Amino acid sequence: MKKHAPATLRNREAIAEILACELPADGTVLEVASGSGEHAVYFADAFPQLTWQPSDPSPEALESIAAYRSEYDGKNLLAPIHLDTSAPADWPARHADAMLCINMVHISPWAATLGLFAGAARVLGKGAPLILYGPYFEAGVEPAPSNLAFDMGLRERNSDWGIRDIADIDKAAKDHGFARANRHGMPANNLMLIYRKG
Repeated sequence: MKKHAPATLRNREAIAEILACELPADGTVLEVASGSGEHAVYFADAFPQLTWQPSDPSPEALESIAAYRSEYDGKNLLAPIHLDTSAPADWPARHADAMLCINMVHISPWAATLGLFAGAARVLGKGAPLILYGPYFEAGVEPAPSNLAFDMGLRERNSDWGIRDIADIDKAAKDHGFARANRHGMPANNLMLIYRKG
């Protein structure tokens, strides 16, 4: 059954604009935590020269992604795979030329983010990007009231969730051989952070 995430319609064009600057000219993009699958279909269509590999740990999400894929006319969108970043040693994906992760870091335990970088260190080659999108707290930047309220709501739902500090993301990246190459401000108080493997 197809699921619908309203935010995908609001942010996909802005995200695609940045992806056009950061993704390689060809190869395979591993999308982690693909959710409903709406982004995967949109980006596969927007970047036909790239092979798009969606993934998610949720059976319901995998079903939704497969349903959207069945209506996609292109040949560059692969069947979704089960991938749980909190189990970084057991990824079905062995190689990718880029990785994209949208709105996962704040709605998952910190271990999932550490696993994301650990897995990325194995599947990405030198210079390949790991691209993160979502809300983040940043030293020297006053948090938006909406992000503070969102963070509080996340932590009330699950004490292991919450908006992360970019400094902590940067450290996790460095510990796994990545360095932040770019930071893009996005609508609705979100950011895109680009990490590249050293």
